[in-house]
Amino acid sequence: MKISKTSSLVMTLLSIMLCFLRAKSQGVYCSNPYQLCFQKYILCPAECPSTGAAATNNKVCYVDCRNILCTSECRRASLNCNRPGPACNDPRLIAGGENVVYFYGKSKEHFSLVSDPDLQINARFTGHRPAGRSRDFTWVQALGFLFNSQKFSLEATKVATWDDSIDHLRFSFDGQDLIIPEEILSTWYSPKKDIKIRRATKMNSVTVTIKDKAEIMVNVVPVTKKDDRIQSYKVPSDDCLAHLEVQFRLKEEHVDAGTSSFTDYEESPFDNTSGSTKNDPVERLHR
Repeated sequence: MKISKTSSLVMTLLSIMLCFLRAKSQGVYCSNPYQLCFQKYILCPAECPSTGAAATNNKVCYVDCRNILCTSECRRASLNCNRPGPACNDPRLIAGGENVVYFYGKSKEHFSLVSDPDLQINARFTGHRPAGRSRDFTWVQALGFLFNSQKFSLEATKVATWDDSIDHLRFSFDGQDLIIPEEILSTWYSPKKDIKIRRATKMNSVTVTIKDKAEIMVNVVPVTKKDDRIQSYKVPSDDCLAHLEVQFRLKEEHVDAGTSSFTDYEESPFDNTSGSTKNDPVERLHR
């Protein structure tokens, strides 16, 4: 009888703990009727209870509503420059099939990354050309978005010495500066609620969501002394060349199947690289 009572007490305590952990965890509601987990609410694991803020193990909750198992998993919050979709370093793109594309732009010039009937994403490059070199070393310094007649931009601010305790991101919307509180999960919405910016960490890391179009993870980083030494960038003393590391997930429409889903970028976004154009939102926002 004592064993039975003990077992019952243990089960009760476990149930209470489970309920507590579930209460502390977030979840994802699958609202797309064309996805396999439609109308299901999927809880996040206890070790990564949030879909937006990284836990102490640098992991966030990820739910794929297209997966027949309808389960959640933990994934690293940091941007992965070795998977399809990112534009990192001097800029290096991992395209579909894990093909590596190196794009050599020009400092202070503007280039088209994504072009769609109602969405344009352009980049402005920062760079440096050491003496005796025929081309610039370049990095993505700013992104400009033109969506539903709205102009939004984010950029890495110029700084001589990198300081992790300072936010090096600057935002603007329709020509006006944006202030987003430096708190994990601080969120800003456009007036139409179709553009969302959420801080993944207090500083220097955000996720930009464009409704039904794209999700972009953005980190601000400097050119490190190690990279400078290995690549012989010869970084100037008055500029640590702070730049953006970007991971794209674009929404791919499967018209014939009647479904839609977010997928990692499968083709090089550096297709239209003719430089600045009259439709360049980065150029227009940053003059």
